Amino acid sequence: MSRFENLGIRDGVWRGRLTAGAPPQRLVVTLNGRPVSEASVTAADKDWDIAAPLPAAAIQDGIQTFLLVETRQGADAEAISGQSLGQVSVIAGQPLDQDLVAEIATLRAELDLVKRELRRLADGQF
Repeated sequence: MSRFENLGIRDGVWRGRLTAGAPPQRLVVTLNGRPVSEASVTAADKDWDIAAPLPAAAIQDGIQTFLLVETRQGADAEAISGQSLGQVSVIAGQPLDQDLVAEIATLRAELDLVKRELRRLADGQF
């Protein structure tokens, strides 16, 4: 079982530490179900240091929820599917009165990922 520890964002790079038995095949940062960048993986003791750039073009007014997804070999570049390891929400523009909006954005992103996986399994594309 993989566990991702979010270490935050600094200088536009989302950093974290992944505790897993083996290095991940490919880590992709997604926004609204689409890939926006690929994360780099560096060995650190028995864990893996993760560095994922968040492109400036992906940050707009409102809330953007980025997901760190471990993809399978040969995953389609347009529709990323796989195991979600972590998430980070970036709020830009006018201050929001409620944190509930951020939670809803996160739930929507995770639901989209689950729907894609269920459709893939239903189609028999393991």
